Amino acid sequence: MLNVTNDVAFLSLILNASIVVKIVMGILLLASLFSWWYIFVKMFTVSRAKKQAEEFEREFWGGADLVGLYQRASSGQYDVAGMERIFEAGFKEYLKLKSRAGVDIGSLMDGTRRAMKATFQRELDFLESHLPFLATVGSVSPYIGLLGTVWGIMNAFRGLSNVAQATLAQVAPGIAEALIATAIGLFAAIPAVIAYNRYTAEIDRLANRYESFMEEFTNILQRQATH
Repeated sequence: MLNVTNDVAFLSLILNASIVVKIVMGILLLASLFSWWYIFVKMFTVSRAKKQAEEFEREFWGGADLVGLYQRASSGQYDVAGMERIFEAGFKEYLKLKSRAGVDIGSLMDGTRRAMKATFQRELDFLESHLPFLATVGSVSPYIGLLGTVWGIMNAFRGLSNVAQATLAQVAPGIAEALIATAIGLFAAIPAVIAYNRYTAEIDRLANRYESFMEEFTNILQRQATH
């Protein structure tokens, strides 16, 4: 019964808040909803990228034929992303330049590296999408909540100017509703900061993995080009 009473009291504090505090709360709730949506989207995106990288590396280093891997990747029948897309772009450029007469090994490898680097950057941009939003929510939400708190406390104390004798019972509801804005700001900020730090670290590890693969694949193609 006590929990129900507390819930009703909490809800009434929100409903009775001033219009500015309500706007602040609304902005923070929207920011929290969007950040949670991006958190879950990013969780599936990063997990899928890691799984695809592991599967492709296992097949690539398992002695698979490069031409066969390229034909599968470029056929359009499979969902190609991440490391496999980098491989496809590099090998496609390698085959195209190698078929031209008079192309030296230096130009051949430079063109292959540029193709892989451009695809790598696009893949990285895709993985990092929405992370700036999470960073913004994590850094700005507490201050937006604090703005609502300051405004609510100002209203609470301004209301006391019309009272002959101020008591705690008179000022407490106004301060409580003002502090709710700070609580909602922290509720929006904390998950966003945790998710941003986690996904940034995981994407950095994937980026290092991609770059290592590009270097090793370049060495393989260079050895093939000299034979």
